[in-house]
Amino acid sequence: MKMLEITDLHVHYGGIHAIKGISMKVEEGQIISLIGANGAGKSTTLRTICGLKEATKGSIKYEGVELTKLDTSQIVKRGITMVPEGRRIFPNLSVYENLMAGAYLRKEREEVKKDIEYVYGLFPVLKEREAQRAGTLSGGEQQMLAIGRALMSKPRLLLFDEPSLGLAPVIVKEVFQMIKRIHSEGVTIFLVEQNAYEALKLCDYAYVLETGTIVLQGTGKQLLEDERVRKAYLGG
Repeated sequence: MKMLEITDLHVHYGGIHAIKGISMKVEEGQIISLIGANGAGKSTTLRTICGLKEATKGSIKYEGVELTKLDTSQIVKRGITMVPEGRRIFPNLSVYENLMAGAYLRKEREEVKKDIEYVYGLFPVLKEREAQRAGTLSGGEQQMLAIGRALMSKPRLLLFDEPSLGLAPVIVKEVFQMIKRIHSEGVTIFLVEQNAYEALKLCDYAYVLETGTIVLQGTGKQLLEDERVRKAYLGG
């Protein structure tokens, strides 16, 4: 079933035409990857889905509802959450307080408690450090916290913006395994990632964005084998 459908989306900011009429869709239960160079418009696409950037023209529909008319909190309530680039945790709050911030729109306290335990099950290190200030965690631990915080809003569609950025290779591997696990538990994933090889290996379908335009699309396997993708993004 079609969960998210973007049609002829245009986004301008600061006088720049950042997104130039892109169309894409996300089926429920899929992992979709959006790859491209720095400045291609990948993060802008995610931020527009979440209501953090305004669309100039076009449509973003989630389960048939037009998102461009809603604010971010209404979009989160509908089941869409983003793990932002650079983690963006609250450094002066504890690990526990950061996780609770992810559940701020939820009223059912008992369910929230269960979900905190679920996140601690996924990331035991967060349980160990629950009273620690989040700013003192390592980069990898902060990324785990950012993912955990996003899960606290009970998303059905989880958007990841450059989750491997600035992390050591061994941690990157862990992050991608975690995305796979979250997906296996029923969450649909939309992944923006500069690490094209990992993103294509993981996904069902992918789009290649260049200066605000989709230039290629196909299954992860098709794009891994595509000569243009290999040359531009896979060092071959």
